[in-house]
Amino acid sequence: MAKNILICDDAAFMRMMIKDILTKNGYNIAGEAENGAKAVEKYNELKPDLVLMDITMPEMDGIEALKKIKAGDPNAMVIMCSAMGQQAMVIESIQSGAKDFIVKPFQADRVIEAVKKVIG
Repeated sequence: MAKNILICDDAAFMRMMIKDILTKNGYNIAGEAENGAKAVEKYNELKPDLVLMDITMPEMDGIEALKKIKAGDPNAMVIMCSAMGQQAMVIESIQSGAKDFIVKPFQADRVIEAVKKVIG
């Protein structure tokens, strides 16, 4: 069965890129969100197998959204994405419950490797 993935990124072209990579590798896109607040809302509505979450977004950033999702569902699987490979953000993401971290611009094989590692 195809795994359902929620893509959260404020840039439409990034969501499109990620969607393309995932669908070509047999994953199903459960939905998309353009900010952290929408990501939390969509997560609760769709209950995806995995969330790919950008860190820097308007309204609510990815780390805040990650914390809210994990508070509601401790078993939530979230992989963080960010152009800023800042050590502090990576550490905060992992401490907040993220399963992995992908740095932009990302290579398709790195995205798939991270997804496979987390949900198979």
